[in-house]
Amino acid sequence: MPAARLHRVAVLVLEGAKPLDVGIPAQVFTTRASMPYEVRVCGAAPGRVTGGDGLAYDVAHGLGALAWADIVFVPGYRFPDRDDPPPAVVEALVDAHGRGARLAAISTGAFALAATGLLDGRRATTHWHYTRALRARYPQVKVDENVLFVDEGSVLTSAGAASGIDLCLHILRGDLGVAASNHAARRLVAAPYRSGGQAQYVPRSVPEPRGERFAATREWALYRLGEPLTLDVLARQAGVSPRTFSRRFVEETGYTPMQWVMRARIDLARELLERSQRSVEQIAADTGLGTGANLRLHFQRILGTTPSEYRRTFTRGE
Repeated sequence: MPAARLHRVAVLVLEGAKPLDVGIPAQVFTTRASMPYEVRVCGAAPGRVTGGDGLAYDVAHGLGALAWADIVFVPGYRFPDRDDPPPAVVEALVDAHGRGARLAAISTGAFALAATGLLDGRRATTHWHYTRALRARYPQVKVDENVLFVDEGSVLTSAGAASGIDLCLHILRGDLGVAASNHAARRLVAAPYRSGGQAQYVPRSVPEPRGERFAATREWALYRLGEPLTLDVLARQAGVSPRTFSRRFVEETGYTPMQWVMRARIDLARELLERSQRSVEQIAADTGLGTGANLRLHFQRILGTTPSEYRRTFTRGE
């Protein structure tokens, strides 16, 4: 694990804030011994904020929390296509970004970020029901309605509430590594990783059983990453033809089966680099990547760094 530098998180509650959207970052980053985060829930001013869905919030902090924070979350709120955030809120978000804070929107919180102009010329997403409205209201934003979240570095956006969990875990992975993110996912009883490129929803003429059809196959594969995992092997385990498996798998995950396997193997390699002293060659064998050279090749391609540099980053200060 990296040295425990404290990360300061502000959750900005606007009028009509959605309860689940507010609760997700507050719970994922809640202060505890294993999580070097401090969370402050704030509003345009301290006091009572009327929320959505019959709830209200008593917030202890005003916009000064944005000047304090390293990460600012903007949960979704009601009528984002009709009501602009107060000018003071927009100004505080711009100032926070200018000081180096990351801004992260959950669901319709993307409208508040778009109001700052910081999304102009950048990719962004929001809840599928509001993607057309976001595009119409802010035509300079490159709206992508077919993803769970978008990471543009200093500004991040996500789709509906559940994808807020995916976004938070994505941020956690970048801050603390795969092991910490997986631990948080287990605590939340959430999927440890869904790609940002996964479709928000897939319309079907024939309904399928609730849940993702191949979730069990993916879980089966995660316990066998050190073994040969071909398209035929995965399709056989799922009980469908390779062609059907490949097509449906892309619909569910945004990746082909073998792209997903490769990323799962790289994730396992990341965790082993963080938590063990095994050599790169040993880790390559344990993760089904064969050789150290192969591990280095795909590690660089997917993550833009080397296994050795990654290990130094996530063990520095121990």
